[in-house]
Amino acid sequence: MSMFAAQTSPPDPCYDENGNPRRCIPDFVNSAFGKEVRVSSTCGKTATSTLDGRPSAHDFDNSPVLQDWVTATDIKVTFSRLHTFGDENEDDSELARDSYFYAVSDLQVGGRCKCNGHASRCVKDRDGNLVCECKHNTAGPECDRCKPFHYDRPWQRATAREANECVACNCNLHARRCRFNMELYKLSGRKSGGVCLNCRHNTAGRHCHYCKEGYYRDMSKPISHRKACKACDCHPVGAAGKTCNQTTGQCPCKDGVTGITCNRCAKGYQQSRSPIAPCIKIPVAPPTTTASSTEEPADCDSYCKASKGKLKINMKKYCKKDYAVQVHILKADKAGEWWKFTVNIISVYKQGENRIRRGDQFLWVRAKDVACKCPKIKPGKKYLLLGNDDDSPDQSGVVADKGSLVIQWRDTWARRLRKFQQREKKGKCKKA
Repeated sequence: MSMFAAQTSPPDPCYDENGNPRRCIPDFVNSAFGKEVRVSSTCGKTATSTLDGRPSAHDFDNSPVLQDWVTATDIKVTFSRLHTFGDENEDDSELARDSYFYAVSDLQVGGRCKCNGHASRCVKDRDGNLVCECKHNTAGPECDRCKPFHYDRPWQRATAREANECVACNCNLHARRCRFNMELYKLSGRKSGGVCLNCRHNTAGRHCHYCKEGYYRDMSKPISHRKACKACDCHPVGAAGKTCNQTTGQCPCKDGVTGITCNRCAKGYQQSRSPIAPCIKIPVAPPTTTASSTEEPADCDSYCKASKGKLKINMKKYCKKDYAVQVHILKADKAGEWWKFTVNIISVYKQGENRIRRGDQFLWVRAKDVACKCPKIKPGKKYLLLGNDDDSPDQSGVVADKGSLVIQWRDTWARRLRKFQQREKKGKCKKA
């Protein structure tokens, strides 16, 4: 038992048995005070105390003025006059005065280090000076200030009732520095006055407790997590600003734009080339200009074979064509021997010598091909269009003919077409 008892550290007088802070005072370096004093004419002892006779001595802890008054750094002893025993009136007073001597020995001064109730002992620093071994998150030679990052409450002396421990700022692990604000401390009912400085991990606020502009909270992580804030990533064209909802991450979208980052057109809208209005309403095609109203010629069976049922897309068909695009048919107009379809090209998966760009363009199809439904095209529908380069009547847009492959669009094809693109880049089309 003695071995284990020797290994246990003695209790810290600055904390109680439950670990709560309490006032602690260093021991006297030299306890000369408080002893019985007997004065003699030969070798007398005199003791004095700075608190004796003071009216406020009983309330010493709550009297900062008295605490400062009894604080001393130097002590000066002045010998003002000599005790002569009444011999100075004799004729030989000068001779008698010359025979008087006095001496001082064993001058003892007792006292404690001034630690303001935040240390139980003093230690020597590098320069050999006695300084307080501070507790209660205080610092300084006399524990007269709070140590860094412990500025949530103002520094105060410890009293018998309250230890007045310095409290760390609440920055949710996102800041290393903070400062004290007295106005906020008063507004909080004298509970908290710390203000975090230079919040990291894309956080902001007095306690680094919310995400800064351009970021939103990831609710799956606590606010103290270094990745608690995620970037909004609002689309530079589709979004009306860079900030998003702090809870959902929803960016403010422009008219006709949807998506959490405003990256696509809403239903009933189509993409435009304007950065101001990236999505515009799809115009309703006039009923008189629909290509389906054209009468079917008598020789259609020998001219071409109209597609029946569901068509399939494979790598071989993809490689045989010069271009492959996803289009949205907006309207159709008759132009002599041609039908001019206004289309919105949504995606370009392949292109030949004629450069094809996304956005609104014209699709040219010969009138006979439309009449024979080779290909079969209806305004308002989305199609996957695979065809070969050809000259259009106005030298612009895309040309489709009876040999083109026009299939009503399905979203599942996007991934397959991307794979065809990758294979084409690797030279697989030459082998197909």
